[in-house]
Amino acid sequence: MSTPGLWCVVPAAGRGLRVGGDRPKQYLPIAGRLLIEHTLDRLARHPGIVGLMVVLSPGDALWPGLDNLHRKPVRTTPGGAERCDSVLAGLQALPAEIDETDFVLVHDAARPCVRLDDMSRLIGTAGAGDGGLLGAPLRDTLKRADEGGRSALTEPRDQRWRAFTPQMFRRGALSAALREASRRGITVSDEAMAMELAGHAPLLVEGAEDNIKVTTAADFALAEFLLGRTAPAGEE
Repeated sequence: MSTPGLWCVVPAAGRGLRVGGDRPKQYLPIAGRLLIEHTLDRLARHPGIVGLMVVLSPGDALWPGLDNLHRKPVRTTPGGAERCDSVLAGLQALPAEIDETDFVLVHDAARPCVRLDDMSRLIGTAGAGDGGLLGAPLRDTLKRADEGGRSALTEPRDQRWRAFTPQMFRRGALSAALREASRRGITVSDEAMAMELAGHAPLLVEGAEDNIKVTTAADFALAEFLLGRTAPAGEE
């Protein structure tokens, strides 16, 4: 399938409190650059992406001022209180020529190690239908804890996946799903959840498990190691 060039919305208005320090995690250094710079560079290297819309916290004074990467435009817009608010703001700020039926990607600012071939597989596979997301089947044994932090039950792991990004949906359908979730007072944790609530069944596309989300201080060392192993030049 031939898919037109895609814009990618990158929500980056979060505070990243679990990492600690005096600034949001997306502005902490890793392997000589800011975390968000690694992520945006990786996205811009994909031939299917034609532009990036970064959603920032209002008044963000730490944004490095990027306006293009690999000859592709990088634009910014203010976000909201929750991730879902920021994604909706990013969708609304996309160029007018992006039609409601056009696909868009959404990717976490804190996932710098996404593989280009995984993105290609998502675009090619999910783009043949109504969209989907990268993820990986759950392989670890899953436990349910009681109030005292003890293992109370072993949960079945069949048909359970870990959800990654990018996630890819049509601009209009995703915007409508996010608005409806907000109207119902539901704070969705990712775009696929909003689409599920709207009655859709997003396609799960398996990707590499090293597409980690940098969430804690310990993740930075792992991400630095993985960035060297998942260099884009070897995947294009």
